[in-house]
Amino acid sequence: MEPVKFALVGAGGIAQSYAQAFEGKTLAKLAAVVDVRPEAAKAMAERAVCPAYTSFEALLQSGPALEAAIICTPPNTHEEIALAFLKHGCHVLCEKPFTLDSQSARRMIDAANRAGLMLTMASKFRYVEDVIKAKSIVASGILGEIILFENAFTSRVDMASRWNSNPAISGGGVLIDNGTHSVDLMRYFLGPLSDVHAVEGKRVQGLSVEDTARLFVHSEAGVMGSVDLSWSINKELDSYLNIFGSQGTVFVGWKESKYRQQSGRDWVVFGKGYNKVQAFRDQLGNFARAIRQHEPLLITAEDALASVEAIEAAYRSLRDSAWTRVV
Repeated sequence: MEPVKFALVGAGGIAQSYAQAFEGKTLAKLAAVVDVRPEAAKAMAERAVCPAYTSFEALLQSGPALEAAIICTPPNTHEEIALAFLKHGCHVLCEKPFTLDSQSARRMIDAANRAGLMLTMASKFRYVEDVIKAKSIVASGILGEIILFENAFTSRVDMASRWNSNPAISGGGVLIDNGTHSVDLMRYFLGPLSDVHAVEGKRVQGLSVEDTARLFVHSEAGVMGSVDLSWSINKELDSYLNIFGSQGTVFVGWKESKYRQQSGRDWVVFGKGYNKVQAFRDQLGNFARAIRQHEPLLITAEDALASVEAIEAAYRSLRDSAWTRVV
């Protein structure tokens, strides 16, 4: 398969994982790097042996031929950049959070549909091998009826000087930042979500946004879910995803994943935990093969919109202190 030629827009922390994912990938080629910081763009471009640019406009005006773009900039810039690349005829993989609001997401999706191009949201946990195996275990029915879904993304991180805690740039705090992963995972396992209830915890970092929150969810199938999110505590958990059924339980962990049926005494280990490099490489590979029409996208534009809508509902719930319909 002819390699898909990508531009990487943004050369910050998350972009480093993509740069690593490109290395050794024969079906995806990093053809250009963009960052408003010249030295950051140059350093990553030297690593990939490709040209560097300080604006996406300059790249689109005079850069090499491209087929796709990966957007790794702050969320408030996603729509403008995505629309520019879609207009230029490029497929777009946009980092999470996809956009700040559903209206923006719909404009991006409409533009992609009009152009006949692929648009997707990055959600690395959907490409973790253990998560995919756990979905197969749940779908097999060996755990019985699914009753409860638990997820926790908590770690102590000083957010005082990071754009993620500036609501004008990020759209909120930990709820939109880490919670986007959570609602996408819940939809992957449980299907559409019906309503949510968000509760904010104590703010200890002096931020203008929430640094700890708990999200309660009902799926349309009636499954209950709970999510713990925090930049200020670390729950020190072995697993970040627990699914409880009437006939068994599955834990997806950072270092090991396992399940046990009610009829059995022993846990069955089925995975070695979270592998970030593997997840990013598989995400990039899925997008490239989908562009070449070799396989479908794992995360569609509609999935991206659904995640935005769920987070919007969570913030309405946080404001109103009430259960809130997702759509």
